[in-house]
Amino acid sequence: MLDFNEQVVIVTGSGSPKGIGRTIARQFALQGAQVVLTDIAQAADSLEANVKELTDAGYKAKGYTFNVTDEQEVKDFVKNVVNDFGRIDVLVNNAGISQKATVAEMNLVDVKRIFNVNVFGLFLITKEVCEIMKNQNYGRLVHLSSVSAKRGGGIFGGAHYSASKAAVLGFSKNLAREISEYGITTNCVCPGFINTEISKTLTQEQIDNIVVDIPMGRPGRTEEVADSIVFLASKEASYITGEEIDINGGQHMD
Repeated sequence: MLDFNEQVVIVTGSGSPKGIGRTIARQFALQGAQVVLTDIAQAADSLEANVKELTDAGYKAKGYTFNVTDEQEVKDFVKNVVNDFGRIDVLVNNAGISQKATVAEMNLVDVKRIFNVNVFGLFLITKEVCEIMKNQNYGRLVHLSSVSAKRGGGIFGGAHYSASKAAVLGFSKNLAREISEYGITTNCVCPGFINTEISKTLTQEQIDNIVVDIPMGRPGRTEEVADSIVFLASKEASYITGEEIDINGGQHMD
């Protein structure tokens, strides 16, 4: 068991009833963390349900709704968390959106919408949280990229999604050079085909076509992504920064 006792962990985009964010929050709670679950206002009901599931089980959790693409809402959220908990130890940038479209089909509005959440929103909250972590001389940042960033799509989303997730990798690596002296690490995970709500939208034929390219022969489980994130966010991972961890069953190997 890793020691997250009394640590404050933020997991963005954790309002989905079957998403990776919900599992990430639960795995941190199991390790003794105080978990902050967040999502947009439209997901308030499912966010509340995820929080209740944890608190009913005796874990410490609280939910907040805000838009990661709104700079003032982000600032207010971070201020509220510090007021409520006193510190922020871990930020997991899980919030993200996708769209399956070819370059010929998408337009500039589509591209901006994907980048607003996946890159600009991630930048806004990371910047605010980093200032708190610098004052603490401690912090862990874990960002969700994607196998699509490294192999050029092929699962979900289009070129704009792949490009946004590739941007996350570059952002994290450069950030590591800036903040390591403050005891803060920043790393990425790159999940492949994971069994979530999104995968349920595919036909069995589409699933079979994806799985045939995975040496392990199956989709990943959300727990397998979450457990890797928990380790990267732990004190035990103190000398790992600027890295990207592939979680894809061998679908893509560097």
